[in-house]
Amino acid sequence: MDDLAGFLRTRRSRVDPVAVGIPTDSRRRVEGLRREEVAHLSGVSVDYYVRLEQGRATQPSEQVLDALARVFGLDVTERGHLYRLARQRRRRAKAPGGRVRPELLRVLALVADAPALIMDHRLDALAGNRMAGLLFGRPMPGLNIARHIFLEEAESGLYADWETCTLDVVGHLRLAAGQYPEDPRLASLIGELAMGSERFRRLWARADVRARTHGRKAFRHPLVGLLELHQENFALPNESGMELLVFSAAPGSPAEDGLRLLAGLGADSADAEGAGEGEGDAEGERPTMDARVRE
Repeated sequence: MDDLAGFLRTRRSRVDPVAVGIPTDSRRRVEGLRREEVAHLSGVSVDYYVRLEQGRATQPSEQVLDALARVFGLDVTERGHLYRLARQRRRRAKAPGGRVRPELLRVLALVADAPALIMDHRLDALAGNRMAGLLFGRPMPGLNIARHIFLEEAESGLYADWETCTLDVVGHLRLAAGQYPEDPRLASLIGELAMGSERFRRLWARADVRARTHGRKAFRHPLVGLLELHQENFALPNESGMELLVFSAAPGSPAEDGLRLLAGLGADSADAEGAGEGEGDAEGERPTMDARVRE
């Protein structure tokens, strides 16, 4: 799904020769740096670097990786991705099974006033609270965020910042592919997205990686309008690949009013369904939890 050679080629093409002290003229036809220029700047032989880009050199040293990261100007996320790709042949990480512990579901249920969900490395929603179901307009089990953005909602759908969302999704999946190169379900998802979305194919070819841990997330909800929320990602300890995502609204903001309205609409709908089915439980209705436990 991902490989060191391809990542090196794409990073090389991004570097401005002038920025690293290499003069250029109108006759230059190479986008970014030439292979021999990368070799010179990183202190390795041209033959060795060519073999790296052709996938014929294995287990580059820490010093070589550090030098390449410096030449390419990689950020922290890209550096980590580079090192994982270089170590793939030494150790293959087993893809997590995706089992959600009951204790995590209880924690998720405590988040009452904001949409929250648990997501794995494939961007599958494994569990979600009531507000998450109302925000996305569907139960969480069966929802894949990448498929939802690229194949179901597209530009005119739920995501107000659709183009930014696509960059985040592809960057996340690139990281996941580097960490779990032998995950067949992840490979199948990437193939499905590539077949169904031209934008996904273009972004995937760039080999960019992203690790979004927090930031603005805007939704265009069909019932309550624009919701400008803050997304916070919490990596779950000892739950490899899983994250807890919480979408919160700033106090006193229109988005806070929108979430309150959304919660009220959901409660009205639940009351109507309960009235149609009968008197219901004597203790009153309790919030429901969408969850999926997979082997």
